[in-house]
Amino acid sequence: MQKKIGIIGAGFVGQAYATIFMRAGYQVMLSNSRDKNTLFSVSSNIGCQIGSRNEAIEFGNVILIAIPFINYSQLPADLMDNKIVLDAMNYYPNRDGHFQQLDNYEITTSELVAQHLSKSKVVKVFNAILAKDIVKDAKPDDKLNRRAIPVAGNDLAAKQTVFNLLEHVGYDYVDVGLLSDSWKFERAKPAYCFPLNVQQLHDALKQAQRDIELPENSWK
Repeated sequence: MQKKIGIIGAGFVGQAYATIFMRAGYQVMLSNSRDKNTLFSVSSNIGCQIGSRNEAIEFGNVILIAIPFINYSQLPADLMDNKIVLDAMNYYPNRDGHFQQLDNYEITTSELVAQHLSKSKVVKVFNAILAKDIVKDAKPDDKLNRRAIPVAGNDLAAKQTVFNLLEHVGYDYVDVGLLSDSWKFERAKPAYCFPLNVQQLHDALKQAQRDIELPENSWK
């Protein structure tokens, strides 16, 4: 089991994952794009370490990316060689601007990330849940009534590491397939941000259509 996780992005999502990772016994370093000292109070509340972006990358065997999608190309690919990268980002055109390949359904968000991080092992996970639900829905001591999280990736060993991580923090999971299949739980799909168990998640994934989106914010 990989025990050290670096988190890039210290907003509500990054802080929530730091919390459940710490509770499950992982070592965590949280980072943001500003001076790491701005995270002092967050570190005190969660109990995690804080560092710069590069320090968090060096620290972790596994790196969770929880930043606005438009900034993915700023990630230092050379520093992330051979790292397992958990892509929790989502594409919001109103925030990120328009990416023609995505708008034309030619590629998935995680495939773009994997092209940039070409020597990393990218796994799409942790994107299809609202920040306010991350801690609340994690049930490490209840294996019968768990929320299921969709996972996609091209590296089987990396996905197995993610499956183990999900088990430890208290979630079930569904293996959706390759990164090219990850559109099925991107923004505005039936599996996006709804609290579902394994069977319900399977059903929602089957309902997904590439060129059809749910009404904006219907998942909130």
